[in-house]
Amino acid sequence: MDQAQSLRQLVSSQDPKRTPGGEGSARIITVCSGKGGVGKSNFTLNFALTLKSMGKKVLLFDADIGMANIDVLMGVSARYNLYHLLKREADIDQVIHIGPGSLPFIAGGSGMDELFSLSEADLNYFTAQIGQIADTMDFILFDTGAGISKETLKFITSADECFVVTTPEPTAITDAYALMKVVHNSHPEVPFRLIVNQAGDEREASLTSDKIRMAATRFLQLDIPFLGYISSDAHVVQAVKKQTPFSLAYPNSTASKDVQRLAMHYLDSGSRQLEKKQGIKGFINKWLKRNK
Repeated sequence: MDQAQSLRQLVSSQDPKRTPGGEGSARIITVCSGKGGVGKSNFTLNFALTLKSMGKKVLLFDADIGMANIDVLMGVSARYNLYHLLKREADIDQVIHIGPGSLPFIAGGSGMDELFSLSEADLNYFTAQIGQIADTMDFILFDTGAGISKETLKFITSADECFVVTTPEPTAITDAYALMKVVHNSHPEVPFRLIVNQAGDEREASLTSDKIRMAATRFLQLDIPFLGYISSDAHVVQAVKKQTPFSLAYPNSTASKDVQRLAMHYLDSGSRQLEKKQGIKGFINKWLKRNK
């Protein structure tokens, strides 16, 4: 089955009550981290696959401009990325690839800085193209770069909410808090959710979460919900070497069960805390708006 046919089948399988192009149909989530090496991209990929296994329609964007690697984690060769759509060198059917577990994704690439200098006509074209598929989704996940670059800040402040991934490592904890502090000081409306990855056990995950949450409460007057944790699991490393998502390669592993529990918690409670969804058009308008 070719790429275009796969996409047509994907779109036709969506909820018939949902109108493509409708406002606010998808919740847009950015996933970020204060530093590299905490497993952010791996979490994002497997969280997306887990939501999909629960019957949700998910689109995954690799928005890490410098170190895009979602396609590598899946063992998929992506010929086109978002940049080719912007330059009108490919259309949406070619830019969206179908990965393992039938997960639709858009690969990252270089030249993304040109996003912020699009003409009005190119911006409208880009929005219309993305809208053909994005507005049929329940969730759109953006895997951003580590740290707090101006590009990452744009993604975080334009989305409906932001997941911050950390580990129990002291530098990861410090950098995760620093990222949220920078964002909150300039955009206090951004809602965060905290995920602890590579935890030795539930107690270590709770202690890690408590350190960040207490600091945020004391110094930022900010309540950050703890979404859950993923255990340190040798199956994750094995899956990376196989270039296969661990939730598919080892569905009964501890890490896979942790992601399932985290996703269920999010669907049961976390996603209800945000009633208003801006949709892909609102996101793009905020993300790529010109600085006056």
